Amino acid sequence: MRELATEPGRAAGPPRRAVRAAVCAAAAAALTLPLLGAAPSEARLPDTARLQQAFTDAAAAYDVPPSVLLGVSYLQSRWDAHGGAPSVTGGYGPMHLTDARTALAAADHHGEGTEDPRGDDARPPLRPEARAPRTAELPARLTTLPRAARLTGLSPERLREDPAANVAGGAALLADAQRRLGEPPSGDPADWYGAVALFSGADDTASAAAYAHEVYEVIRAGEARVTDAGQHLALDARPDLAPDTSTLERAGLRTASAAGTECPRTVSCEWIPAPYEEFGDGDYGNHDLGNRPASQPIRYIVVHDTEGAWEGVLDMVQDPTYVSWQYSLRSTDGHIAQHVKAKDVAWHAGNWYVNAGSIGLEHEGFLAEPDAWYTEAMYRSSARLVKYLAGKYGIPLDRQHILGHDTVPGPTSATIPGMHTDPGPYWDWAHYFELLGRPFEATGGKNAGVVTIRPDYAANRPVFTGCESAGEPCVTHGSSAVRLYSDHDESSPLIRDVGLGSAPTTGVNDLSSRVSTGQQYAVAGRWGDWTAIWYLGQKAWFRNPGKQPTAVPAKGLVVTPRKGLDSVPVYGRAYPEKEAYPEGVPAQAVSPLPYTLPKGQRYVTGGKVPGEYYYAVTFDEASHRVVTGRDLYYEIQFGHRVGFVRAADVTVKPS
Repeated sequence: MRELATEPGRAAGPPRRAVRAAVCAAAAAALTLPLLGAAPSEARLPDTARLQQAFTDAAAAYDVPPSVLLGVSYLQSRWDAHGGAPSVTGGYGPMHLTDARTALAAADHHGEGTEDPRGDDARPPLRPEARAPRTAELPARLTTLPRAARLTGLSPERLREDPAANVAGGAALLADAQRRLGEPPSGDPADWYGAVALFSGADDTASAAAYAHEVYEVIRAGEARVTDAGQHLALDARPDLAPDTSTLERAGLRTASAAGTECPRTVSCEWIPAPYEEFGDGDYGNHDLGNRPASQPIRYIVVHDTEGAWEGVLDMVQDPTYVSWQYSLRSTDGHIAQHVKAKDVAWHAGNWYVNAGSIGLEHEGFLAEPDAWYTEAMYRSSARLVKYLAGKYGIPLDRQHILGHDTVPGPTSATIPGMHTDPGPYWDWAHYFELLGRPFEATGGKNAGVVTIRPDYAANRPVFTGCESAGEPCVTHGSSAVRLYSDHDESSPLIRDVGLGSAPTTGVNDLSSRVSTGQQYAVAGRWGDWTAIWYLGQKAWFRNPGKQPTAVPAKGLVVTPRKGLDSVPVYGRAYPEKEAYPEGVPAQAVSPLPYTLPKGQRYVTGGKVPGEYYYAVTFDEASHRVVTGRDLYYEIQFGHRVGFVRAADVTVKPS
């Protein structure tokens, strides 16, 4: 008897009886309904059950077990349709069918010329030029939608825009993969491991197997949720399901070695080294050798978005004249390439202090529009890697240590306007930290002195402009960002960032007046449905209604100017005092940013750090030196970006 996706799983979602009743009502007729036809039973289905029925219909039409189809779709998109908008790799709909022919980005974000990725004043600014190849032929993983169109006879437009058609296209691709492996159709999900692995589009066995393993983890655990379009979907848990992995042996994929990588065994990882080479007149690239964590701690992990295609990004990081980062993550299947050892310092964040104490993760992006979405496969793979690295190097799993590139501060006043803004307001920080096992939860009482920003991602849809052209509204999209106003009124002016030197806007890359999920701030006031926080030296307001809160109460340590000081300077890097530098190492300026922390204001701290500078300006490692001073600093959540204040200037107290 064919397996039916009729029961909900274990995850939070719609009431189990309601989902079971809605699906069972249509299950009996599912096997006889023409695919995507206007069946009489559809008129009786609640609108919120249509997508579940589409999975049942497509599974029956293409002889694919419903749990396999649902499991693959969950790993692609968590069953979301994203309103027809493409992902970062040109993928559409619940099955993430890719059509990237017209979506090539012209350059990656390190080649924009606005930020010095190295960020070290002891060396001339680094302005890399992107050299991503523009090939006519795309890899098969980026052209699954045209293949689905040929298999189903449905138009590419319908596959992009109609979620039910999109699901049918995914089912057709799975059935085709099963046929290419020489396997007959089967109602047993255990028989579909090889087809699931091929669906990933991976060209090596390890990546395909890691993807299939993740899908079967979803099936074993079960899932249920309400999608971004309000559809109730459920997948019954199959905890004892053991797939037949032998079918993958006939796929003819290449073998990729994980030798030399620093990755958890639960992900697919290969070593594609960034070069440490000397060239030209004293120039070298594209990173610095180090001895971390023995020489200095690794304190941060920085999350980036490449805004470039996988193949081109790999070419660039292997160019000694370009820049570097430790890891790249592929969107379609979550495959990881490591380029720089964790002990060494990559040039990626635009702030040398952060680079010297961080590991950089570049997540594949393909489209110029920053409102494109990210696959569940990449989120999960990234979370597994971050959790592994955080455990290995003692990095706290919070937003002051797991940084977005957009939260790295400018090291000096002049650099602030050019600092990058990826991964942007559409990266789902709440879901990411759930995968890290550290969900953002209330930890304080109703009138706590600190809040954690935590809007409902799907329901939180602030208006942004400039995704495709200046001033034009972006596609409506769930977001991790919450907008800030100068008063408890949405008609009041937006909060201004004096460091940017321009009036605040709703631009998608304008960080001046917004906070992000997981960030913590000290409460400055409350007014009805509004909460004020201390932000960039100002009182900033955001809507925080009790019935749909955008922040939850929290506990934490805060800093405030010590007694007798009217204000204290804020820094973009925690460098040692001049007296700490030995002979032969030029002292670096401890230059304050154009901000101050005024008396009476409080800011959440991520902890104390020493003044530290890594001197590495020549190819010869013998001259490299870590300088540690006596001055101590506190890292604080000052605005959208973090900052630093001298420990001697502030008092630390519980919130």
